[in-house]
Amino acid sequence: MNQRALPELNESAALNPEEYPLTVREAAKYLGVSPQSVYLWVERKQIPHLRVMGRNIRFLRSDLKTFRASFKQEMENA
Repeated sequence: MNQRALPELNESAALNPEEYPLTVREAAKYLGVSPQSVYLWVERKQIPHLRVMGRNIRFLRSDLKTFRASFKQEMENA
């Protein structure tokens, strides 16, 4: 999955905290996995993510919802 530039935060994002990008720890908690798993998926480009200021990694909740649904489906089929 490709890295994307961080979208500009506009007024609607300021009013809707669900649109704020999540940190690695927040994404891990949301997905129910360890931060180490999230870093591994980022390294393998298996999870949609954003790079902020070069090294900082962020995630959009909408991308994580899709990823979580496909992740759960893979786990059920395994």
